[in-house]
Amino acid sequence: MTVILFALPAFFILIALELFWDWKKRTGHYRVNDAVTSLSAGVLSRVVAIGHQLIPFTAYVIAYEYIALFELSNAWWVWVVAFVAYDFFYYWNHRMGHEMSILWAAHVVHHSSEDYNLTTALRQTSGALFSWVFYLPLAVVGFSPEMIITVGALNLVYQFWVHTQHIDKLGWMEKVFVTPSNHRVHHAQNRVYIDKNYGGVFILWDRLFGTFIPELSNEKPVFGIRGALKSFNPLMANIQVYSRLARDSYYTSRWIDKFKVWFGRTGWRPADVAERFPEEKLPLNVFEKYDPKLSDSVKKYCVFQHAVMLAITVFLLLNISVLGASQVLVLSATVIMCSIQIGTVLSGSKFALALEGPRLLVFPLMWFASGLGDVAIVFGALSAVSLTLLVYVIRKGYIRRTYTAADRRSNTSQITTEL
Repeated sequence: MTVILFALPAFFILIALELFWDWKKRTGHYRVNDAVTSLSAGVLSRVVAIGHQLIPFTAYVIAYEYIALFELSNAWWVWVVAFVAYDFFYYWNHRMGHEMSILWAAHVVHHSSEDYNLTTALRQTSGALFSWVFYLPLAVVGFSPEMIITVGALNLVYQFWVHTQHIDKLGWMEKVFVTPSNHRVHHAQNRVYIDKNYGGVFILWDRLFGTFIPELSNEKPVFGIRGALKSFNPLMANIQVYSRLARDSYYTSRWIDKFKVWFGRTGWRPADVAERFPEEKLPLNVFEKYDPKLSDSVKKYCVFQHAVMLAITVFLLLNISVLGASQVLVLSATVIMCSIQIGTVLSGSKFALALEGPRLLVFPLMWFASGLGDVAIVFGALSAVSLTLLVYVIRKGYIRRTYTAADRRSNTSQITTEL
Protein backbone atom coordinates (compact mmCIF):
# COMPACT_ATOMS: atom_id res chain seq x y z
CA MET A 1 0.00 0.00 0.00
CA THR A 2 2.77 2.46 0.99
CA VAL A 3 4.81 1.90 -2.18
CA ILE A 4 1.75 2.41 -4.37
CA LEU A 5 0.65 5.48 -2.39
CA PHE A 6 4.05 7.13 -2.86
CA ALA A 7 3.97 6.22 -6.57
CA LEU A 8 0.64 8.01 -7.10
CA PRO A 9 2.15 11.47 -7.82
CA ALA A 10 4.31 9.95 -10.58
CA PHE A 11 1.27 8.11 -11.93
CA PHE A 12 -0.75 11.29 -12.25
CA ILE A 13 2.14 13.27 -13.76
CA LEU A 14 2.54 10.59 -16.43
CA ILE A 15 -1.22 10.52 -17.05
CA ALA A 16 -1.17 14.31 -17.50
CA LEU A 17 1.73 14.05 -19.95
CA GLU A 18 0.02 11.28 -21.93
CA LEU A 19 -3.22 13.25 -21.94
CA PHE A 20 -1.39 16.30 -23.32
CA TRP A 21 0.32 14.17 -25.98
CA ASP A 22 -2.99 12.54 -26.86
CA TRP A 23 -4.57 15.99 -27.26
CA LYS A 24 -1.64 17.26 -29.35
CA LYS A 25 -1.62 14.23 -31.65
CA ARG A 26 -5.44 14.01 -31.70
CA THR A 27 -5.26 10.24 -31.31
CA GLY A 28 -8.46 10.01 -29.28
CA HIS A 29 -7.17 7.45 -26.77
CA TYR A 30 -8.85 9.32 -23.90
CA ARG A 31 -12.54 9.83 -23.15
CA VAL A 32 -13.68 11.62 -20.00
CA ASN A 33 -16.26 8.97 -19.08
CA ASP A 34 -13.96 5.97 -19.49
CA ALA A 35 -10.90 7.61 -17.90
CA VAL A 36 -12.83 8.87 -14.86
CA THR A 37 -14.35 5.40 -14.41
CA SER A 38 -10.91 3.78 -14.52
CA LEU A 39 -9.62 6.19 -11.89
CA SER A 40 -12.74 5.73 -9.75
CA ALA A 41 -12.36 1.95 -9.87
CA GLY A 42 -8.76 2.35 -8.71
CA VAL A 43 -9.78 4.62 -5.85
CA LEU A 44 -12.56 2.22 -4.88
CA SER A 45 -10.14 -0.72 -4.82
CA ARG A 46 -7.76 1.13 -2.46
CA VAL A 47 -10.55 2.06 -0.07
CA VAL A 48 -12.12 -1.41 -0.04
CA ALA A 49 -8.64 -2.88 0.57
CA ILE A 50 -8.64 -1.15 3.97
CA GLY A 51 -11.05 -3.82 5.16
CA HIS A 52 -9.12 -6.89 4.00
CA GLN A 53 -5.48 -5.94 3.46
CA LEU A 54 -4.38 -7.63 6.71
CA ILE A 55 -5.58 -11.05 5.48
CA PRO A 56 -2.67 -11.76 3.10
CA PHE A 57 -0.05 -10.29 5.45
CA THR A 58 -1.35 -12.43 8.35
CA ALA A 59 -1.29 -15.55 6.17
CA TYR A 60 2.30 -14.83 5.09
CA VAL A 61 3.36 -14.26 8.72
CA ILE A 62 1.86 -17.58 9.84
CA ALA A 63 3.48 -19.49 6.97
CA TYR A 64 6.83 -17.75 7.52
CA GLU A 65 6.87 -18.27 11.28
CA TYR A 66 5.71 -21.87 11.45
CA ILE A 67 6.43 -23.76 8.21
CA ALA A 68 9.16 -21.83 6.35
CA LEU A 69 11.86 -24.14 5.01
CA PHE A 70 14.61 -21.50 5.28
CA GLU A 71 15.16 -18.11 6.87
CA LEU A 72 16.40 -15.98 4.01
CA SER A 73 18.33 -12.79 4.66
CA ASN A 74 17.68 -9.27 3.36
CA ALA A 75 20.66 -9.40 1.01
CA TRP A 76 20.20 -7.66 -2.32
CA TRP A 77 20.28 -10.93 -4.27
CA VAL A 78 17.46 -12.32 -2.10
CA TRP A 79 15.36 -9.31 -3.06
CA VAL A 80 16.12 -9.95 -6.75
CA VAL A 81 15.17 -13.62 -6.44
CA ALA A 82 11.99 -12.66 -4.57
CA PHE A 83 11.07 -10.16 -7.30
CA VAL A 84 11.53 -12.71 -10.09
CA ALA A 85 9.80 -15.48 -8.14
CA TYR A 86 6.85 -13.22 -7.33
CA ASP A 87 6.40 -12.51 -11.04
CA PHE A 88 6.39 -16.25 -11.75
CA PHE A 89 3.52 -16.76 -9.32
CA TYR A 90 1.86 -13.59 -10.64
CA TYR A 91 1.81 -15.22 -14.08
CA TRP A 92 -0.18 -18.17 -12.72
CA ASN A 93 -2.44 -15.95 -10.62
CA HIS A 94 -3.15 -13.82 -13.68
CA ARG A 95 -3.62 -16.79 -15.97
CA MET A 96 -6.08 -18.47 -13.60
CA GLY A 97 -7.84 -15.13 -13.31
CA HIS A 98 -8.71 -15.53 -16.99
CA GLU A 99 -9.33 -19.26 -17.05
CA MET A 100 -11.58 -19.83 -13.99
CA SER A 101 -14.97 -18.12 -13.84
CA ILE A 102 -14.96 -17.03 -10.20
CA LEU A 103 -11.48 -15.53 -10.54
CA TRP A 104 -12.40 -13.85 -13.82
CA ALA A 105 -15.39 -12.28 -12.04
CA ALA A 106 -12.90 -10.28 -9.96
CA HIS A 107 -10.28 -9.62 -12.64
CA VAL A 108 -12.74 -8.56 -15.35
CA VAL A 109 -12.87 -5.05 -13.86
CA HIS A 110 -9.38 -4.35 -15.19
CA HIS A 111 -10.40 -5.40 -18.70
CA SER A 112 -13.75 -3.60 -18.84
CA SER A 113 -12.29 -0.38 -20.26
CA GLU A 114 -12.86 0.03 -23.98
CA ASP A 115 -9.99 2.50 -24.16
CA TYR A 116 -6.33 1.80 -23.48
CA ASN A 117 -4.28 4.46 -21.75
CA LEU A 118 -2.44 4.99 -18.47
CA THR A 119 -5.69 5.37 -16.52
CA THR A 120 -6.55 1.79 -17.53
CA ALA A 121 -3.67 0.61 -15.35
CA LEU A 122 -5.46 2.00 -12.30
CA ARG A 123 -8.78 0.30 -13.11
CA GLN A 124 -8.40 -2.40 -10.47
CA THR A 125 -10.84 -4.81 -8.87
CA SER A 126 -12.20 -4.40 -5.36
CA GLY A 127 -12.94 -8.12 -5.07
CA ALA A 128 -9.59 -9.96 -5.38
CA LEU A 129 -9.85 -11.55 -1.94
CA PHE A 130 -7.96 -14.76 -2.69
CA SER A 131 -5.09 -13.81 -5.01
CA TRP A 132 -2.69 -13.84 -2.04
CA VAL A 133 -2.96 -17.66 -1.99
CA PHE A 134 -0.78 -17.86 -5.12
CA TYR A 135 2.12 -16.19 -3.27
CA LEU A 136 2.07 -18.37 -0.11
CA PRO A 137 4.88 -20.58 -1.50
CA LEU A 138 7.21 -17.58 -1.18
CA ALA A 139 6.60 -17.43 2.57
CA VAL A 140 6.96 -21.20 2.84
CA VAL A 141 10.38 -21.01 1.14
CA GLY A 142 11.48 -18.32 3.61
CA PHE A 143 10.97 -14.89 2.06
CA SER A 144 9.76 -12.51 4.77
CA PRO A 145 6.17 -11.19 4.63
CA GLU A 146 7.47 -7.61 4.33
CA MET A 147 9.57 -8.62 1.33
CA ILE A 148 6.64 -10.38 -0.36
CA ILE A 149 4.35 -7.37 0.08
CA THR A 150 7.04 -4.96 -1.14
CA VAL A 151 8.06 -6.86 -4.29
CA GLY A 152 4.34 -7.34 -5.02
CA ALA A 153 3.81 -3.59 -4.90
CA LEU A 154 6.88 -3.01 -7.11
CA ASN A 155 5.50 -5.56 -9.58
CA LEU A 156 2.24 -3.62 -9.74
CA VAL A 157 4.03 -0.27 -10.12
CA TYR A 158 6.02 -1.63 -13.08
CA GLN A 159 2.83 -2.60 -14.86
CA PHE A 160 1.59 1.00 -14.91
CA TRP A 161 3.69 2.24 -17.82
CA VAL A 162 2.78 -0.60 -20.20
CA HIS A 163 -0.82 0.63 -20.48
CA THR A 164 -0.26 3.04 -23.35
CA GLN A 165 -0.71 3.15 -27.11
CA HIS A 166 1.93 5.83 -27.62
CA ILE A 167 4.94 3.50 -27.36
CA ASP A 168 5.67 1.12 -30.21
CA LYS A 169 7.68 -2.12 -30.06
CA LEU A 170 10.94 -1.85 -28.09
CA GLY A 171 13.34 -4.21 -29.82
CA TRP A 172 15.15 -6.68 -27.53
CA MET A 173 12.93 -5.76 -24.56
CA GLU A 174 10.02 -7.52 -26.27
CA LYS A 175 11.81 -10.85 -25.73
CA VAL A 176 12.32 -10.44 -21.97
CA PHE A 177 9.97 -7.89 -20.45
CA VAL A 178 6.30 -7.05 -20.58
CA THR A 179 6.08 -3.99 -22.84
CA PRO A 180 3.25 -1.73 -24.02
CA SER A 181 3.07 -3.67 -27.29
CA ASN A 182 2.69 -7.16 -25.85
CA HIS A 183 0.40 -5.92 -23.07
CA ARG A 184 -1.91 -4.27 -25.60
CA VAL A 185 -2.36 -7.80 -26.91
CA HIS A 186 -3.46 -8.94 -23.48
CA HIS A 187 -6.18 -6.27 -23.26
CA ALA A 188 -7.56 -6.97 -26.73
CA GLN A 189 -10.79 -8.85 -27.36
CA ASN A 190 -9.70 -10.05 -30.83
CA ARG A 191 -10.01 -13.82 -30.95
CA VAL A 192 -6.36 -14.32 -31.88
CA TYR A 193 -5.24 -12.34 -28.80
CA ILE A 194 -7.56 -13.80 -26.16
CA ASP A 195 -5.82 -15.52 -23.20
CA LYS A 196 -2.34 -14.38 -24.16
CA ASN A 197 0.57 -12.50 -22.52
CA TYR A 198 -0.12 -12.89 -18.79
CA GLY A 199 3.26 -11.79 -17.40
CA GLY A 200 3.51 -8.83 -15.04
CA VAL A 201 7.15 -7.80 -15.49
CA PHE A 202 8.69 -10.66 -17.50
CA ILE A 203 7.22 -12.00 -20.74
CA LEU A 204 9.52 -15.03 -20.36
CA TRP A 205 6.81 -17.04 -18.58
CA ASP A 206 4.45 -16.66 -21.54
CA ARG A 207 7.15 -17.77 -23.92
CA LEU A 208 7.94 -20.73 -21.67
CA PHE A 209 4.33 -21.89 -21.17
CA GLY A 210 3.01 -21.21 -24.67
CA THR A 211 0.78 -18.18 -24.03
CA PHE A 212 2.83 -15.56 -25.88
CA ILE A 213 1.83 -13.80 -29.06
CA PRO A 214 3.31 -10.59 -30.45
CA GLU A 215 1.18 -7.64 -31.51
CA LEU A 216 0.41 -8.32 -35.16
CA SER A 217 0.68 -5.57 -37.76
CA ASN A 218 -2.42 -6.85 -39.58
CA GLU A 219 -4.57 -7.27 -36.43
CA LYS A 220 -5.14 -4.02 -34.57
CA PRO A 221 -6.21 -4.67 -30.96
CA VAL A 222 -9.84 -3.89 -30.11
CA PHE A 223 -9.93 -3.18 -26.39
CA GLY A 224 -12.57 -4.27 -23.88
CA ILE A 225 -14.48 -7.48 -23.22
CA ARG A 226 -16.91 -9.35 -25.44
CA GLY A 227 -19.67 -9.13 -22.82
CA ALA A 228 -19.52 -5.34 -22.71
CA LEU A 229 -20.30 -3.65 -19.38
CA LYS A 230 -22.27 -0.73 -20.88
CA SER A 231 -21.96 1.29 -17.69
CA PHE A 232 -19.48 3.69 -16.13
CA ASN A 233 -20.50 2.71 -12.60
CA PRO A 234 -17.44 1.07 -10.94
CA LEU A 235 -19.74 -0.92 -8.65
CA MET A 236 -21.38 -2.51 -11.71
CA ALA A 237 -17.94 -3.26 -13.12
CA ASN A 238 -17.16 -5.17 -9.92
CA ILE A 239 -20.36 -7.20 -9.74
CA GLN A 240 -21.33 -7.76 -13.38
CA VAL A 241 -19.83 -11.24 -13.77
CA TYR A 242 -20.65 -12.30 -10.21
CA SER A 243 -24.32 -11.52 -10.88
CA ARG A 244 -24.32 -13.57 -14.10
CA LEU A 245 -22.67 -16.52 -12.38
CA ALA A 246 -25.14 -16.35 -9.48
CA ARG A 247 -28.07 -16.28 -11.91
CA ASP A 248 -26.79 -19.24 -13.92
CA SER A 249 -25.97 -21.21 -10.78
CA TYR A 250 -29.46 -20.59 -9.39
CA TYR A 251 -31.43 -21.48 -12.51
CA THR A 252 -29.46 -24.43 -13.87
CA SER A 253 -31.14 -27.74 -13.03
CA ARG A 254 -28.13 -30.03 -12.45
CA TRP A 255 -26.42 -29.75 -9.06
CA ILE A 256 -22.99 -30.42 -10.51
CA ASP A 257 -23.50 -27.52 -12.91
CA LYS A 258 -24.39 -25.20 -10.02
CA PHE A 259 -20.84 -25.76 -8.78
CA LYS A 260 -19.18 -25.86 -12.20
CA VAL A 261 -20.62 -22.45 -13.13
CA TRP A 262 -18.29 -20.90 -10.55
CA PHE A 263 -15.19 -23.04 -10.87
CA GLY A 264 -15.33 -24.14 -14.50
CA ARG A 265 -13.59 -22.63 -17.49
CA THR A 266 -14.39 -18.97 -18.06
CA GLY A 267 -17.25 -18.58 -20.52
CA TRP A 268 -18.70 -22.04 -19.93
CA ARG A 269 -22.46 -22.09 -19.26
CA PRO A 270 -24.90 -24.98 -18.70
CA ALA A 271 -27.03 -25.63 -21.78
CA ASP A 272 -30.33 -24.96 -20.00
CA VAL A 273 -29.43 -21.48 -18.76
CA ALA A 274 -27.64 -20.62 -22.00
CA GLU A 275 -30.92 -21.31 -23.79
CA ARG A 276 -33.04 -19.47 -21.20
CA PHE A 277 -30.73 -16.46 -20.90
CA PRO A 278 -28.90 -16.13 -24.24
CA GLU A 279 -25.98 -13.70 -24.31
CA GLU A 280 -25.39 -12.04 -27.65
CA LYS A 281 -21.81 -11.21 -28.54
CA LEU A 282 -21.60 -9.14 -31.69
CA PRO A 283 -18.69 -9.60 -34.10
CA LEU A 284 -15.87 -7.08 -33.75
CA ASN A 285 -16.52 -5.54 -37.16
CA VAL A 286 -19.70 -3.96 -35.75
CA PHE A 287 -18.28 -3.22 -32.28
CA GLU A 288 -18.95 0.30 -30.98
CA LYS A 289 -17.68 1.75 -27.73
CA TYR A 290 -20.24 2.51 -25.06
CA ASP A 291 -20.38 6.30 -25.13
CA PRO A 292 -23.59 8.03 -23.94
CA LYS A 293 -23.86 11.62 -25.13
CA LEU A 294 -23.36 14.16 -22.34
CA SER A 295 -22.88 17.89 -22.36
CA ASP A 296 -19.45 19.33 -21.62
CA SER A 297 -20.81 20.92 -18.45
CA VAL A 298 -21.83 17.53 -17.04
CA LYS A 299 -18.42 16.04 -17.91
CA LYS A 300 -16.61 18.94 -16.23
CA TYR A 301 -18.80 18.58 -13.16
CA CYS A 302 -17.93 14.87 -12.95
CA VAL A 303 -14.21 15.59 -13.33
CA PHE A 304 -14.44 18.09 -10.46
CA GLN A 305 -16.30 15.57 -8.29
CA HIS A 306 -13.66 12.98 -9.05
CA ALA A 307 -10.92 15.44 -7.98
CA VAL A 308 -12.74 16.03 -4.68
CA MET A 309 -13.16 12.29 -4.17
CA LEU A 310 -9.46 11.75 -4.90
CA ALA A 311 -8.50 14.40 -2.31
CA ILE A 312 -10.69 12.69 0.30
CA THR A 313 -9.15 9.31 -0.56
CA VAL A 314 -5.57 10.57 -0.23
CA PHE A 315 -6.42 12.17 3.13
CA LEU A 316 -7.98 8.90 4.29
CA LEU A 317 -5.05 6.71 3.24
CA LEU A 318 -2.41 9.05 4.67
CA ASN A 319 -4.16 9.47 8.01
CA ILE A 320 -5.83 6.11 8.52
CA SER A 321 -3.60 5.24 11.48
CA VAL A 322 -4.80 8.29 13.47
CA LEU A 323 -8.44 8.42 12.39
CA GLY A 324 -11.19 6.93 14.52
CA ALA A 325 -13.27 3.99 13.32
CA SER A 326 -16.33 6.18 12.69
CA GLN A 327 -14.24 8.67 10.71
CA VAL A 328 -12.77 5.90 8.52
CA LEU A 329 -16.27 4.55 7.98
CA VAL A 330 -17.72 7.95 7.03
CA LEU A 331 -14.87 8.84 4.67
CA SER A 332 -14.97 5.39 3.07
CA ALA A 333 -18.72 5.70 2.55
CA THR A 334 -18.14 9.13 0.98
CA VAL A 335 -15.64 7.75 -1.53
CA ILE A 336 -17.75 4.71 -2.39
CA MET A 337 -20.97 6.69 -2.85
CA CYS A 338 -19.24 9.41 -4.85
CA SER A 339 -17.60 6.91 -7.22
CA ILE A 340 -20.96 5.21 -7.83
CA GLN A 341 -22.72 8.53 -8.35
CA ILE A 342 -20.14 9.87 -10.79
CA GLY A 343 -20.21 6.67 -12.82
CA THR A 344 -23.99 6.62 -12.97
CA VAL A 345 -24.15 10.25 -14.07
CA LEU A 346 -21.57 9.52 -16.78
CA SER A 347 -23.80 6.65 -17.91
CA GLY A 348 -26.47 9.21 -18.75
CA SER A 349 -28.77 8.96 -15.71
CA LYS A 350 -30.66 12.17 -14.99
CA PHE A 351 -31.96 10.60 -11.77
CA ALA A 352 -28.37 10.14 -10.53
CA LEU A 353 -27.65 13.78 -11.33
CA ALA A 354 -30.72 14.77 -9.29
CA LEU A 355 -29.41 12.70 -6.34
CA GLU A 356 -26.23 14.74 -6.29
CA GLY A 357 -28.03 17.56 -4.44
CA PRO A 358 -28.99 15.45 -1.40
CA ARG A 359 -25.54 13.84 -1.38
CA LEU A 360 -23.78 17.20 -1.31
CA LEU A 361 -25.97 18.30 1.60
CA VAL A 362 -25.87 15.13 3.70
CA PHE A 363 -22.19 14.17 3.56
CA PRO A 364 -20.83 17.43 5.07
CA LEU A 365 -23.15 16.83 8.04
CA MET A 366 -21.70 13.34 8.41
CA TRP A 367 -18.14 14.72 8.31
CA PHE A 368 -18.88 17.23 11.06
CA ALA A 369 -20.75 14.63 13.16
CA SER A 370 -17.77 12.25 13.00
CA GLY A 371 -15.48 14.91 14.47
CA LEU A 372 -13.30 15.68 11.47
CA GLY A 373 -13.13 19.34 12.49
CA ASP A 374 -11.13 21.58 10.16
CA VAL A 375 -10.98 18.86 7.52
CA ALA A 376 -14.79 18.80 7.50
CA ILE A 377 -14.77 22.56 6.91
CA VAL A 378 -12.47 22.18 3.88
CA PHE A 379 -14.45 19.30 2.38
CA GLY A 380 -17.69 21.11 3.25
CA ALA A 381 -16.52 24.16 1.30
CA LEU A 382 -15.79 21.92 -1.68
CA SER A 383 -19.31 20.52 -1.38
CA ALA A 384 -20.70 24.07 -1.44
CA VAL A 385 -18.74 24.77 -4.62
CA SER A 386 -19.99 21.47 -6.05
CA LEU A 387 -23.58 22.38 -5.23
CA THR A 388 -23.19 25.68 -7.08
CA LEU A 389 -21.76 23.86 -10.08
CA LEU A 390 -24.61 21.35 -9.94
CA VAL A 391 -27.24 24.09 -10.11
CA TYR A 392 -25.39 25.59 -13.08
CA VAL A 393 -25.18 22.21 -14.86
CA ILE A 394 -28.87 21.42 -14.38
CA ARG A 395 -29.99 24.87 -15.56
CA LYS A 396 -27.60 24.84 -18.50
CA GLY A 397 -29.00 21.67 -20.16
CA TYR A 398 -29.06 22.16 -23.90
CA ILE A 399 -30.11 20.56 -27.18
CA ARG A 400 -27.45 19.07 -29.37
CA ARG A 401 -27.52 17.36 -32.73
CA THR A 402 -26.58 13.68 -32.66
CA TYR A 403 -26.66 10.92 -35.24
CA THR A 404 -27.71 7.30 -35.00
CA ALA A 405 -26.06 4.63 -37.13
CA ALA A 406 -29.15 4.51 -39.36
CA ASP A 407 -29.09 8.30 -39.70
CA ARG A 408 -25.49 8.24 -40.83
CA ARG A 409 -26.34 5.74 -43.53
CA SER A 410 -29.32 7.73 -44.74
CA ASN A 411 -27.74 11.14 -44.30
CA THR A 412 -30.53 12.24 -41.95
CA SER A 413 -30.30 13.39 -38.36
CA GLN A 414 -32.43 13.73 -35.32
CA ILE A 415 -32.49 16.16 -32.46
CA THR A 416 -32.19 14.72 -28.95
CA THR A 417 -32.20 16.45 -25.60
CA GLU A 418 -29.17 15.57 -23.50
CA LEU A 419 -27.83 16.22 -20.05
